[in-house]
Amino acid sequence: MRFTRILAAVLILILIVAVGFFALAWRSEIKPVAAADPSSFSEDLVQQGARLAAVGNCIACHTVPGQPAFAGGLALPTPFGTIHSTNITPDPETGIGNWSEEAFQRAMREGVNREGRHLYPAFPYDHYTRVTDEDNRALYAFLMTREPVRSTPPENDLPFPYNLRPILAGWKLLFLDKGPFQPDTAQSEEWNRGAYLAEGLGHCGACHTPRNRFGAVESDRHFGGGEAEGWQAYAINANSPAPIPWDTDSLAFYLRNGWHQWHGVSRGPMAEVTGNLGLLPDSDIVAIATYVASVMGEPDEARRARAEELMAQAAEGPGEVQAAPAVDTQAGAGNPQDRGALIYASACAGCHNGSKPQPFGGLRFSLSTAVNAPNPQNIVNVVLFGLPPSDGQASAVMPAFANVLSDQDVADLLAHMREQYSDAPAWENLVDLVARTRSGEYKVVILPADGIERGPENVGASDGAEE
Repeated sequence: MRFTRILAAVLILILIVAVGFFALAWRSEIKPVAAADPSSFSEDLVQQGARLAAVGNCIACHTVPGQPAFAGGLALPTPFGTIHSTNITPDPETGIGNWSEEAFQRAMREGVNREGRHLYPAFPYDHYTRVTDEDNRALYAFLMTREPVRSTPPENDLPFPYNLRPILAGWKLLFLDKGPFQPDTAQSEEWNRGAYLAEGLGHCGACHTPRNRFGAVESDRHFGGGEAEGWQAYAINANSPAPIPWDTDSLAFYLRNGWHQWHGVSRGPMAEVTGNLGLLPDSDIVAIATYVASVMGEPDEARRARAEELMAQAAEGPGEVQAAPAVDTQAGAGNPQDRGALIYASACAGCHNGSKPQPFGGLRFSLSTAVNAPNPQNIVNVVLFGLPPSDGQASAVMPAFANVLSDQDVADLLAHMREQYSDAPAWENLVDLVARTRSGEYKVVILPADGIERGPENVGASDGAEE
């Protein structure tokens, strides 16, 4: 009898928890609407939406290279499995053509689609919740005036229990901080504009902040560095590994042009960012730079002095900069450092110790964040896969060495570069990292120099949101 009562109590408790979780997870469907007439949106509103979509880099995730823009289907690798981006063209059957503005606002604010299904936070609604209703309205107008594309993305490849969307309600309860952006009255209007763009649609922290085991950004390590699509997103706070500290001017130039003379060219997912920011006015670029520079803070005297020394060396010309050392080829055959120096002299020095300036010349490695970073993943990626050129315009380019150098060759080369061009400690397990990267076990996305994903029928017309 006692056992029966205990069992009944447990079952009742389970039922109460299940009912409570269902109430937490359930979201109502928002009724479909007739496809919006593109002419119902003003041109100014659509253009505002285009600029905002560029800030959000929407086209990058929602376009498969070579396929129509915003039609979705791009595979997004995550620690929990592969998610495929959704079709956000105004097609009423496979896209969001039957979404009302109310449904779009809810997706941006709460991460719930029109049908009431929770969206995976690969769509960064934990940042988009800060976007104003007015800006969401402009984004909606922009997307509803794109070319409708009938295209159904592949199903997500997620193991149990991650394939159960209701569990996302629990994730949101723990990690989703709802509510619009709140200006800091102690800061300038320019700073607040930059914070709004960077923390909201720009979702800089989605890549540049570490994530916990549940895939949520660690707010106590804001801008402390993270990972995106096989690339390291460097720390952009006081822990930035850049040999030359960033400031507002250098950040603004980099975001506008995709390169800077003391920092090199953008690559990987960051190339997408700088490529898409071309639609923004200079005032917004400077605002973002102002905010990020304030998070980085002022460098201390020792770091400032070292930066001035490095810039002075670079200004002296190629003959005065650390060059690849002369190596006895017989002795170098078995010594990793000497082997690395030989490889550097033959494969790298011609560009990186030359006199050709950025963005077309190779950055001096004494100035390279990749060589000075705690994690060598980015420099491994560039050595193996190079920097593909952008479409139809002059751009930075670097050959890929994956078919020329062995895993040990690359490891020796990078060990030499770390020793010669950085005061940081040696990297460990380089051969294993190179092998994993080359094999595809560690998935790396390689993009053209300008980073922009283009749909063949939407070039120039689109730059736009959901997962």
